[in-house]
Amino acid sequence: MKQLYPLVICLCLLSCQGESEPSFPTYSIEQFYQNIAIRGGAFSEDENRLLLSSNESGIFNLQEIHLADASVHPITNSTQESFYSIDYVPGSEDIIYAADKGGNELSHIYLLSSSGETQDLTPGDKEKAAFVKWSQDKQSMYFISTRRNERFFDLYKMKIGEWKPMMIFQINEPLTIVNVSADGNYLVLFKNITTSENELYLQNLRTGERTKISQDQEKGSYRSSGFSKDFQQFYYITDVGKEFAYLVEYTIATGEHRTLFETDWPVMYSQLSEKGTYRVIAINEDGRTSLRIQHTDTGEDVKVPNIPDGDIASVSFSDSEQKMRLTVNSSRTPSNLYVYDMKSSELQKLTETLNPDMDAEALVSAEVVRYPSFDGLEIPAIYYKPHSASPSHKVPALVWVHGGPGGQSRVGYFSLIQYLVNHGYAILAVNNRGSSGYGKTFFKMDNRKHGEDDLQDCVWGKKWLAEQAYIDPDRIGIIGGSYGGYMTMAALTFEPDEFELGVNIFGVTNWLRTLKSIPPFWEAMRKALYDEMGDPNTADSVRLYNISPLFHAHQVTRPTMVLQGANDPRVLQIESDEIVEAVKKNGVPVEYIVFPDEGHGFVKKENEIKGYKQIRLFLDKYLKGKQ
Repeated sequence: MKQLYPLVICLCLLSCQGESEPSFPTYSIEQFYQNIAIRGGAFSEDENRLLLSSNESGIFNLQEIHLADASVHPITNSTQESFYSIDYVPGSEDIIYAADKGGNELSHIYLLSSSGETQDLTPGDKEKAAFVKWSQDKQSMYFISTRRNERFFDLYKMKIGEWKPMMIFQINEPLTIVNVSADGNYLVLFKNITTSENELYLQNLRTGERTKISQDQEKGSYRSSGFSKDFQQFYYITDVGKEFAYLVEYTIATGEHRTLFETDWPVMYSQLSEKGTYRVIAINEDGRTSLRIQHTDTGEDVKVPNIPDGDIASVSFSDSEQKMRLTVNSSRTPSNLYVYDMKSSELQKLTETLNPDMDAEALVSAEVVRYPSFDGLEIPAIYYKPHSASPSHKVPALVWVHGGPGGQSRVGYFSLIQYLVNHGYAILAVNNRGSSGYGKTFFKMDNRKHGEDDLQDCVWGKKWLAEQAYIDPDRIGIIGGSYGGYMTMAALTFEPDEFELGVNIFGVTNWLRTLKSIPPFWEAMRKALYDEMGDPNTADSVRLYNISPLFHAHQVTRPTMVLQGANDPRVLQIESDEIVEAVKKNGVPVEYIVFPDEGHGFVKKENEIKGYKQIRLFLDKYLKGKQ
């Protein structure tokens, strides 16, 4: 049974003019994690249900929502591993889903029959598998897997009901299969050159002919965006010749390339509805997802329902194209699902993911801001200002650094951020140079400069915070996960006087080890990663040593907190073990939490509650309580 926690009401604050400010409640971490996170939303064959994953139970399990009354029906009750929905099996009530073991990222595809029996369809010990799509006749499943060689993903096909894998295409070089046409005639291959440049190929599985889609005369980024319903056209997204990515149509018979859509922000993805009547185009517009839905025959926009205080992050159509599932994001509430009837224009909300004991008005809306860095470069950021902040009540603050390198902080809901802001911490989520979403020039600015210019962008984010009249300039820390965890430790190590403390969430501290120990299934991107970061097996090792906090940990003088998953295949636990021991030698306060059942990112509510509560207590002790 869900446990309810009493609200803790804040005292009303007075502004500098002496006028009363509105009071807002503060909430416990347990209340924040009674919120629900959901993923997926596939239509059943009869279009009366949606299949999704929800962490309402504490980890992700499979659920169905019946559209007639929006009732939720649990399907699985796993207590150890999270289950992520994929789809209903065509022509049956069976379901396929994905799961790994304790966050090790070796995800398998499972079949859950209508009788309740479960079968691992990809059972290899070191196998990592991913669903691609159903065949055109809905009789088979295409998927990629490392079952033959843990370094490469081959293409397989399984006939529904028999579930015996048949290899369709074998990979023996650093190529990635990114798509296959539903008729089984074409394969799309991706070859990393750098993290910002790649090659794209179309493989004819009937003739064996391979056609290079990407251009030789000008390098750039290419991503597959599917095929037309008659398989005469292939669609891709590229930034060749432009600052921002745009959508292109390639006619297979003639080799003609034609731009279909471009705008002043990057196109994130594009997809066609089942019959090809509608095209969905997602645009990364200044940290938000902006959707365009078009009629493919006329190019006219489809009217999308307006949802107050929410951005439509993704949609999918039912096979009949009469219904559209919408996933709606907001910075103040977790994502919710809606269904839109294309004929009646009726919009139905299916989920209520915010804890009913919480008031969304007590949380804060994210704001996009910009500030100049050390060299005058404009740095975009997502900003969260506490309701309690005022010139007469200065609050502490944190610079938040996203993962990557090459990630992006975006407008959306994250419980940890809202929890900290709700407890009086301003947060500036910086998109330092090297972040995606702001054009290819900005994206490549940190190449071979990691821990240098991008670190200064974080330092200057701190300076921007310090200039705000309602922030205490002497109480500003830094926090981040993965690459953001590295940036946190880099800040504490190489700019030891800038931040009052740091919270490192599974961050790299020894680039020499991390780059040598990347997971085998990253083989196709190894060269590109080395091109951006440096090759640890060459003279680049000198620079990698110089930017690794572990080898300079004697310079850390401020309180440090580290959180780590024991099963993390990307940043090994030894990275965190060693930096903790090294910093302790300085006589610096250090707190360390290891979760034995997590990987690169925490997914169990129990662990998130424990870890994130400790983060706030750490901040309260060494930042908020600093005199």
